[in-house]
Amino acid sequence: MDIRAEISRAIDGYKPKAVTVSHEIHEHPELKFEEKFAAALLTKTVGELGVNVEGEVGGLATAFRAEIGKDGPSVAILAEYDALPNGHSCGHNLIAGAALSAFAGLKSVAEKLPGRIVLLGTPAEEGGGGKIVLLERGAMKGVDTAMMAHPTDAEWSTMPALATKHLEITFHGRASHASLAPWQGASALAAMIQTFQSVDAARLQWKDGTRVHGIITNGGQAVNIIPERTECQFLARAKTSAYAEQMAERILRCAEAAALATGTRMSHRVIGGYKNMINNLAMARRYSSHTESLGVRSVEAPPELPTGSTDMGDVSHAMPAIHPVFAVSRHGDGTCHEDAFVKHTDTPHAYDAMIRVAKAMALTAYDLLAEPALMKQAKDEFNARRES
Repeated sequence: MDIRAEISRAIDGYKPKAVTVSHEIHEHPELKFEEKFAAALLTKTVGELGVNVEGEVGGLATAFRAEIGKDGPSVAILAEYDALPNGHSCGHNLIAGAALSAFAGLKSVAEKLPGRIVLLGTPAEEGGGGKIVLLERGAMKGVDTAMMAHPTDAEWSTMPALATKHLEITFHGRASHASLAPWQGASALAAMIQTFQSVDAARLQWKDGTRVHGIITNGGQAVNIIPERTECQFLARAKTSAYAEQMAERILRCAEAAALATGTRMSHRVIGGYKNMINNLAMARRYSSHTESLGVRSVEAPPELPTGSTDMGDVSHAMPAIHPVFAVSRHGDGTCHEDAFVKHTDTPHAYDAMIRVAKAMALTAYDLLAEPALMKQAKDEFNARRES
């Protein structure tokens, strides 16, 4: 009996259920750490496969873990299911559906697996760093390799995700009547504006491929009062965590200078940060071979490809990992985080792609368990790149 063909057949047979679950998550978007509907639905659905599901993994109310197979090497398939304020504009409903489908396919041959498959529900990718929390709290202990796949408007077997540093900056000024006695005040808004101007000027000196984004979350209390408190956030991105840290330090110096110039005081806190993605090429190339056998070419992304960031990067610094992306829209018709992308993540085309990707992940996971040489190659590559 061809086990790989059996896995694929099982995934095809599971498609109606997976599509229903993915659609329901799409219709009930939930922000980071608030994914109660999605976590409950996924936990219930996995339980219906006859698998025990552990909830509240790592102390996170919306994280879960399920496991099949026997003692031996282990592969984790990660599910994401949080949304953004404009809905599932990053397609995490499809990530959850692909992970669920891959797990269901592997469950069909659970007694024949030469190792363990872990389905890990990971909340709060969009700024919350759920995977980082799970790593720190031991939820991935004993896992040898990890994988997930993300929808976008292109097909790549690798993703050159950037490292991040996320800052919140607060300016403390002195309130006064904006017309009667403005000279008695110290404008926290003036410090804020000066900071944004200085950060914009600093862009000229940062290395190619870096990104920095900022928003004002509190611009003052009333138009006729000199603002005594303002708040903003900046996200610095770079190819390495070390350079993202340097960028963050420059942003803070800009803020300190603005506070000094305006007679205000600056305070800050680090909200978080993600590491860059180390794409394991042994795994990615095996995944690519499976996508090609399924009729779609998925090659390695160019190193200079414009990209985002993910807490899967932190996972890739802890174990061999891949984060391929798959197309659910045509290039130029809308991509991640755009309003237009919300509709692309809930179409027959998207669900067909979700099932194809589930097969590629499931077959790659099986190969890692069944072929010791492939698992060794993935681990050797991981160790060599980590030490370099």
